[in-house]
Amino acid sequence: MTEQVQLSATVPDELISKRLDQAVAELFPEYSRSRLTAWIKDGCLTVDGEVKRPRDKLMGGELVAIDAALDVIDQYKAVEMPLNIVYEDDDIMIINKPAGLVVHPAVGHWDDTLLNGLLHYCPEIAQVPRAGIVHRLDMDTTGLMVVAKNLQAQTELVSQLQERTMGREYEAVVNGVMTGGGTVEEPLGRHSRNRQKMAVVGVGKEATTHYRVLKRFRAHTHIRLKLETGRTHQIRVHMAYINYPLVGDQLYGGRFRLPKGISTQLQGQLRDLQRQALHAKRLELFHPATGELMAWEVDLPEDLQKLLDGLQRDAVRHEIEQ
Repeated sequence: MTEQVQLSATVPDELISKRLDQAVAELFPEYSRSRLTAWIKDGCLTVDGEVKRPRDKLMGGELVAIDAALDVIDQYKAVEMPLNIVYEDDDIMIINKPAGLVVHPAVGHWDDTLLNGLLHYCPEIAQVPRAGIVHRLDMDTTGLMVVAKNLQAQTELVSQLQERTMGREYEAVVNGVMTGGGTVEEPLGRHSRNRQKMAVVGVGKEATTHYRVLKRFRAHTHIRLKLETGRTHQIRVHMAYINYPLVGDQLYGGRFRLPKGISTQLQGQLRDLQRQALHAKRLELFHPATGELMAWEVDLPEDLQKLLDGLQRDAVRHEIEQ
């Protein structure tokens, strides 16, 4: 199945001297950079009626036009699975994602992802790019995500992400005792040697993470974080960069260590947590159809709450012994 896409936009002054593929990603944010680049190469995206290369620079004032067939998502299977839907209307769904659920199909996960579940639950969402998924959570991160049920809603939500008007707050448990909150403003890009990892790099994309302390324990801290940007692995990389890696983060956490004098039960909880202790706690956005400011908040999942309970018992026990 295909859907015809016909769009046009005039290149504004702020995109002068930008590469064509970079500019159209800003002009048409509802479509992925890879899809737009493919349309450029196929001649479906033109500049003043002419076919250009992705790397060609723009002068400003040109008319960029798209006349392309958009494949409706049919290469992925619709798979029935439980979805924890916190809110739903004609335009959006708010989902509380569990740990272990991959958001989008990739190598090793072709038919057990959130996208597969969305296609089964809401078949018409196949007509929306990426099945309405406008932002992602890592496989082992839990919590709130918004999904757009139509193209108009997706376009508006992507715009909110880019303009940083969508509020996303997380809770995490980190190794080490923080003295206070702060902000990490360090650019992120692919790790130079391990392409599965992200890293703080001088020529990376802008990334800003705010954090504040909720509770200090003997060797750990429970924190709340707010994102201004949404880079891959942003919280995990930023916290590791300031030497407070997330508990359970096997990619960025470094060598596993146990604090001295902890109980056997807490040792087991720390060893058994096979994921990063990170939860998307709160989501705030303007409804794409009504403009109403809406917000949702969900409790910590059971594994993280049990970990916090164990850390609290450990703190109390040692305070009594002191």
